[in-house]
Amino acid sequence: MKLLLSLMMLSSSVLAASRPVSLDVGGGTVYGTELTPDGVSGKVPVVLLHSGSGPTDRDGNNKLLPGPNDSLKMVAEGLARQGIASVRYDKRAIASSALPVWKEENLRLDDYVGDAAAWLRKLRADGRFSRVVMAGHSEGAQIAAEACAQGGADACVLIAGAGHPLDEILRDQLKEQLPPALLGESDDILASLKQGKTVDRVPPPLMALYRPDVQPYLISTFQHDPRKAIAALKIPVLILQGTSDLQVPQDEAKALSTAAPGAKLVIVQGMNHLLKIVGDDQALQQKSYASPDLPVAPQLIDALSTFVKTP
Repeated sequence: MKLLLSLMMLSSSVLAASRPVSLDVGGGTVYGTELTPDGVSGKVPVVLLHSGSGPTDRDGNNKLLPGPNDSLKMVAEGLARQGIASVRYDKRAIASSALPVWKEENLRLDDYVGDAAAWLRKLRADGRFSRVVMAGHSEGAQIAAEACAQGGADACVLIAGAGHPLDEILRDQLKEQLPPALLGESDDILASLKQGKTVDRVPPPLMALYRPDVQPYLISTFQHDPRKAIAALKIPVLILQGTSDLQVPQDEAKALSTAAPGAKLVIVQGMNHLLKIVGDDQALQQKSYASPDLPVAPQLIDALSTFVKTP
C-alpha cells in the first residue's frame, strides 16, 4: 500500500529544477529564481511572476508581516507541477536586489514596469520557452498590465489587482480610518501629490504613509490607471480575485473586467489576498499571513495553468 501511494504521488507531480537568474537594469542587477519542470520534452510555456507593493520579495514574503507565507513560491511550484516554467524575482531595492544605488527616494513605478518588460524580452528570446506570460499580484498586477504591452508578452494575468488609481483607493480607505481634521489634511496631501507636487509638512500620524522619501514614488504611481492599462492590451487577459481578500475587494476585479470586457474573470471562493483558502475563518485569515505551510488555492493554480496553456 505504501509503495502504491508513493507511485501515485510521483505520477501526479513533476519534479522541477531551480536555478538563480539575474538581469542588469537601471544601473544595477535584480536577482531571481527560475523554476523549470523536469521530465517534459520540448519547449514549455513560462510565467514571469511579479510581487506586490512594499518590501515584498520574489516568494511573496514581506518583512512587515509577522512571518513568511511563501505564496508566490507556491504558485511557481504549482505551475511546475503542471509543466509550466516560471521566473520570479526580487524587484529593485528589495531583498537580494537591495543595492545602494536604489534608494527609496529614487524609486518610481515606471522603473518596475521597465524592469518587468526587460525580463519579458529576455524570456521571449530564450529558445526553451514556447509562450511568455506575465502574472502580477496586487501592485504587481498594475505593473504586469503595463509591462506586457512594453515587453511583448503573449498573455497577461492580474491577481488581486486594484481596479482604480492608488490615490482614489487611499482616499476611500482613509475615510473609514481617520478623524475629520486629519482626513482633511490627508486629502490635501493626496491632491498635491496627484498634481506632481511634493509636500514638506506632513502630520506625524501620516508620516509613515506620506514620508518625504516615498512621495516621489506615490506621485509616479498616481499617474497610472489600471483600467486604462488593461483596456489597452491586445492580448488574452485573465483576472483572478478571491472572495475573502481583505485588501482588495471584488469590486476592484469587476472594475478591471468592465474596462476590458474581453478578459476572463475568475472569482475564487474563500481565497484571501495571500492566495490561501481561508473562507470566513478569521483565525485562519490571520494565520495565513505567517504560515508557509498553508497551501495556495488549488483553484488558482488550475485557472492559471489552463489559461497559460491556452493559445
